[in-house]
Amino acid sequence: MPVIEVDQLIREFRVHGNTQGSFRLLKRLFTQGGSVKRVVDNVSFSIEKGEFVGYIGPNGAGKSTTIKILSGVLVPTNGKVLVNGIEPYKHRKVHSRNIGVVFGQRTQLWWDLPLIESFILLGKIYNIPSERFKANLNLFTELLDMESFLKTPVRQLSLGQRMRGDITAALLHDPDILFLDEPTIGLDLVAKEKIQNFLKRINKEKKVTIILTTHNLDDIERLCSRVIFINKGKVHFDGSSQEMIQSFGEHRYIVVEAKDWNKETWQGPDIEKVENGNIWFRVHDDTEIAIIIKKLADIMTIQNLTIKEPKIEDIIMQMYTTSRK
Repeated sequence: MPVIEVDQLIREFRVHGNTQGSFRLLKRLFTQGGSVKRVVDNVSFSIEKGEFVGYIGPNGAGKSTTIKILSGVLVPTNGKVLVNGIEPYKHRKVHSRNIGVVFGQRTQLWWDLPLIESFILLGKIYNIPSERFKANLNLFTELLDMESFLKTPVRQLSLGQRMRGDITAALLHDPDILFLDEPTIGLDLVAKEKIQNFLKRINKEKKVTIILTTHNLDDIERLCSRVIFINKGKVHFDGSSQEMIQSFGEHRYIVVEAKDWNKETWQGPDIEKVENGNIWFRVHDDTEIAIIIKKLADIMTIQNLTIKEPKIEDIIMQMYTTSRK
């Protein structure tokens, strides 16, 4: 049984015009004026336990709205949403004990308290047994390298340190599901790598189901086994990373280092480019790759051959372009 089920999810907001003057707030409160904007439009998907899913799309696509509905913060306008078999907004207290949530631009830590005090308070709020709390805190402190700043007030932490603290805070109570909304935005390479390695480990070892929204292409490439692409409130792609490459990569390259060939008299497959002594051939599928390799072997001495996959940024750009049509 899936841990997350979303069926024909719709979320609409009422958008008011640019009313000016002192009474604009009262007018919005007591009238039903304005237009309705559909931010999430008949979205359906299911997620199994232990999956690491990238939920991606351009700004305003409906990603964060979906995450807020899944975490119980927002009420859906229509459709069915079940997380661990319950409707999030109807059972928020029970639901909150089974999930962890990290919003990259907000923190659940207490600004003026040392980081460790925030963890202790959260341990009391979630009523985490003492031994389990200590074991989790020690594990996360080691994996995220937090020992040096545990006693530092949260307001004095760097962005990378605070994000490591927020992720720890979201996982102290051993949730089954972790929602991450832009967790690596603005982080330096060292902090980003620590967080990525940590997330991979807890997903693999603790079987935590992770749903990640991100604009960081490195996050998608390194972490996500599955990608759901959303734009204008609609799902345009749902599949594995490999299926995404096959669907939107358009082409790959065979790169050959060879002897005994002459560009002037060349009569083999079309050459895309010659760079640093290597010949590049554009290919579109595995069948074409096999045919070209056979042709090349018949007419030249191949010293080295590499298949170059398309770059992740090119694939995402192709997905954006296709979804606008």
